[in-house]
Amino acid sequence: MEDFYFLKTLGQVMKAHFSLSHGELEKEGLYPGQPQLLFVLNKKDGISQREIADILNTKPATITVMIKRLEKSGFLYKKNDEHDGRVSRVFLSEKGKIACNNLKSVINKIDKICLENFSDDEIETLNKLLIKVKTNLDKYKKTKDGSGLNC
Repeated sequence: MEDFYFLKTLGQVMKAHFSLSHGELEKEGLYPGQPQLLFVLNKKDGISQREIADILNTKPATITVMIKRLEKSGFLYKKNDEHDGRVSRVFLSEKGKIACNNLKSVINKIDKICLENFSDDEIETLNKLLIKVKTNLDKYKKTKDGSGLNC
């Protein structure tokens, strides 16, 4: 077996998926990472930037930049909180709501392309295996002090 076969294959899959996703998202005027933020607001409109950062497990500064770009593009807007002027609430605009609906079909299209020729059992197995990989990575991240892999 070739050394680092998992890393190589996973990297190739991620690159191909990113390329396809980026092309489809560009048609909607969006960039990778932005759909997740829109979907969060689609489920819970009017939450704070801090809440968005917590839900997406992303640094607040990154969320601030994403919100500014999406606001500039007309996908969302901000309002000051009625009770606490220090807090901004983020809402989907009509354009953002339409984009969420369009994104659902884009995601389904990409999934269909990725999983073509897979049986339902294979899809279920693949999902379970990827969840295991993610769990392992999350567990490692929580137990390490940031000192690296110690190879």
